[in-house]
Amino acid sequence: MRIATPSSSSSSGCSHFWSSARRSKRLATPEEKAYRDSTDLGLSRRLGVIDLVLLGIGASIGAGIFVVTGTVARDAGPGELILRGGDIYSSIARFVVGLGGVTISFILAGASCVINALCYAELASRFPAVVGGAYLYTYTAFNELTAFLVFAQLMLDYHIGAASIARSLASYLINILELFPVFKDNIPNWIGHGESIGDVLSINILAPILLILLTLVLCLGVHESSIVNCIMTVTKVIIVIIVIFAGAFEVDVSNWSPFAPNGLKSIFTGATVVFFAYVGFDAVANSAEESKRPQRDLPIGIIGSLLVCIALYIGVCLVITGMVPYNLLGEDAPLAEAFTSKGLKFVSVLISIGAVAGLTTTLLVGLYVQSRLYLGIARDGLLPSIFARVHSIRHTPIHSQIWVGLVASVLGGLLDVRVLSHILSVGTLTGYSVVSACVVVLRWKDKKGSQVSSSAEREGVICLIVVALCGFATGLLYRYDASFIFLILTIVIAAGASAALVFRQVYANAPGFSCPGVPILPNICIFFNMFLFGQLHEEAWVRFVVLCIVMIGVYAIYGQYHANPSAEDNIYIEAPVEEDP
Repeated sequence: MRIATPSSSSSSGCSHFWSSARRSKRLATPEEKAYRDSTDLGLSRRLGVIDLVLLGIGASIGAGIFVVTGTVARDAGPGELILRGGDIYSSIARFVVGLGGVTISFILAGASCVINALCYAELASRFPAVVGGAYLYTYTAFNELTAFLVFAQLMLDYHIGAASIARSLASYLINILELFPVFKDNIPNWIGHGESIGDVLSINILAPILLILLTLVLCLGVHESSIVNCIMTVTKVIIVIIVIFAGAFEVDVSNWSPFAPNGLKSIFTGATVVFFAYVGFDAVANSAEESKRPQRDLPIGIIGSLLVCIALYIGVCLVITGMVPYNLLGEDAPLAEAFTSKGLKFVSVLISIGAVAGLTTTLLVGLYVQSRLYLGIARDGLLPSIFARVHSIRHTPIHSQIWVGLVASVLGGLLDVRVLSHILSVGTLTGYSVVSACVVVLRWKDKKGSQVSSSAEREGVICLIVVALCGFATGLLYRYDASFIFLILTIVIAAGASAALVFRQVYANAPGFSCPGVPILPNICIFFNMFLFGQLHEEAWVRFVVLCIVMIGVYAIYGQYHANPSAEDNIYIEAPVEEDP
């Protein structure tokens, strides 16, 4: 009888880990999709295209539109460009005048997000049947371990973000109450503003209450929560439009000069800041299983919501920098202060209401997305099956939803989340970069006639990694004012890797919505996302590495033994190819 030695056991364990980590999901047949839809395993399909657009707007436009514009305007400046000529040229000049500085920052960030949205739209159209978002796409394009790590990075962002938004919402509500004399200076800090205890702890009672209420709304069902989101989102959009029109009559064009008082670099720095003001359109992709016509409506919801957000942000930027000189804008409540300085206090009240509505919808959608991500990964066995249970009547993942609300309530009620703000956005940038890479990889795997060879795939993956590393290196060099020659060098290397992807790989047409310019546009996404990664706080980089190490351990102990990628109820659905008429 052969006795297993420690070295042979270790070798066997590593072999099992490696084989499990490399597993990926196969695509389901239309028959398997029909079977799943006829059972209670799926969620309820109740979201139309308007619901999806409002879902994306609700996730993206929060209090940031009332705050971040002032911060960036002080850094980037308003803008001035003088054109000479007839009336038509004068009109163009007046328009372009407002497109400098902070507005250019929003346009650059918006353009980047549009490209990211195109990548999300293609994959949402390709896999419209189940939840999962970036995790789902990574599992099919790459492998199980990478998908698990992407989930972990995203989820930490969502948990901290939900707690932070809940505390901000609580503070806004207290500020509104204190407008009434009976409450003025009579509400203790521990109720809504937060009572600090040491460097980390900060007691806040109202934040967990708000989280519990929104969690209950989400547990009732997607229809009920969608109604709440639609009402609040329409309210804040109307308020923003009123703000834009009211402020337009108070604009002084002389405030739109100079173009870039702090230099061109400040505009790019502003773009990296406001990039995160657009984040939220990916929430639409996570509603795939609850969309009535996902293959058609998901791309419309993703791109439509982002375009609306871009228009509203630019409108607010033009108004705020035209009303008040950029160097006099406040950083905490720039819009409210700008209208108050013009004697329009009633607009300031509307702005406060809009901020509350914005924070509420952002928090609601954030909690919604988290529960669907937990549902998707638990179906695959990478987390306990309790997270995969769907209520037979409400058709919502109640256990996942309660867990998400509980975690956010603990963080929001006990911790000073501002201390954790430096490690935010890592998951978002990681997820966006991987999604862009998934678009490229799935175009290889979708090649008709035969699967792409392993050697060609390895070469392609290496090229994608080179683009990502060059983007990160460019971000570091830019951040620390390195020589311009080094910046050009990293960009040239990234361009070379992109060229290799263009000329050495074969790409198939995507079913449903197709992202244009593959692989160039996805590579631009990866490069710019990793450029932003290089702009993050050093603590964020440490968080990325530490969380990856911890989650690899979790996968080694639990995930690799419980994941079941061949289970019929776990198979991801690819949209059928529509035949030409």
